[in-house]
Amino acid sequence: MSSLKSRRINPDKFHKSQLKFYAILIPVSAFMVLPILFIIFHAFKPIDELFAYPPRFFTTRPTLDNFKRLFTATTESNVPVSRYLFNSVVSTLFTVLFTLWVTASAGYVLSKKNFKGKDTLFTINTLALMFVPVAVSIPRFLVIVKLGLIDNFFAHILPLLAMPVGLFLVKQFIDQIPNSLIEAAKIDGASDYYILMKVIIPLIKPALSTVAILAFQTSWNSIESSAMFINDESLKTFAFYMNTLVSTTGNTVAGQGMAAAASLIMFLPNLILFIILQSRVMDTMMYSGLK
Repeated sequence: MSSLKSRRINPDKFHKSQLKFYAILIPVSAFMVLPILFIIFHAFKPIDELFAYPPRFFTTRPTLDNFKRLFTATTESNVPVSRYLFNSVVSTLFTVLFTLWVTASAGYVLSKKNFKGKDTLFTINTLALMFVPVAVSIPRFLVIVKLGLIDNFFAHILPLLAMPVGLFLVKQFIDQIPNSLIEAAKIDGASDYYILMKVIIPLIKPALSTVAILAFQTSWNSIESSAMFINDESLKTFAFYMNTLVSTTGNTVAGQGMAAAASLIMFLPNLILFIILQSRVMDTMMYSGLK
């Protein structure tokens, strides 16, 4: 028994047996970081380095000219690029906030409330996980038309609030919260709103962080709403502008630099958000595994 204890490895300290894992993880991690570095360096390359042969990975003369050209350019309808970016920031912010509220509220009801049709609703949500967004494009369009939201800014937000994977994840987290905790709060006179805000949400922050990342990526990278529901150019998003930029000016010299700058702007918020919330995401995976 004493020999087994002496061989036990402390996970908080380095041990020579970990070298074999580092020998694999470090090269793999370096290889995975290369595309990220390429996007960053590509955005700051001057025009001559963008078309240099042989191609260069690093830039020797970093410049902001690509960003200047991007933000001084205007579309055929004279809409500045900053307007597209503003629309993306606002729509993404509201989509994330509303999605967190909807998934937390619905997850609490489906997990801790008893009512007729509860299991049927959750089964429908689970079945919805099998459908790709393209499969429901026509129903979404018909709903937006019936609601009169064509050329309305809410058309960017409303279709993305239904996130089956987010509701499924949050509901599974709330299932792990003891009913006795909620009953104790009710005995103290707490309302459902108070229980949700002060008891449930603090305990499911890892799940909500994961939902926030998924909602952010879905909204920030979405071009569907601008393409299908919005005709007014001043209401369209930066993701849609970038898509049209690549298709219309991607073959020009200046267009390559502008596209590289736009790609970095699209990529950086996703990276920054994940870095900020990565510990919460790891907690989500750990708790899901324990369940």
